[in-house]
Amino acid sequence: MAGESQTTTDHQQIRQWVEERGGSPAVVASTHGDEETGILRIDMPGYGGEDSLDHISWDEWFEKFDREDLAFVYQDTTKAGEKSNFNKIVSKAHVR
Repeated sequence: MAGESQTTTDHQQIRQWVEERGGSPAVVASTHGDEETGILRIDMPGYGGEDSLDHISWDEWFEKFDREDLAFVYQDTTKAGEKSNFNKIVSKAHVR
């Protein structure tokens, strides 16, 4: 149904959804260091993440995603039927 969010942990599904919208895997720059991946985000075009996010590889992103037992919440379309960029990364414990 339009406007409803969905949840997945499927790597291929996440990557496809993100790339269809021009997004890329990223982390919050201030949390990213040599020994820590940092807080995961998806950098979407036009959302101003260039100053606060560091881009990382999908492999690094999914390694942290799996290690932290996370889930990806997203919306395909808005209630008006337009393509949605809504997404968030949550603990799987919050969606059970």
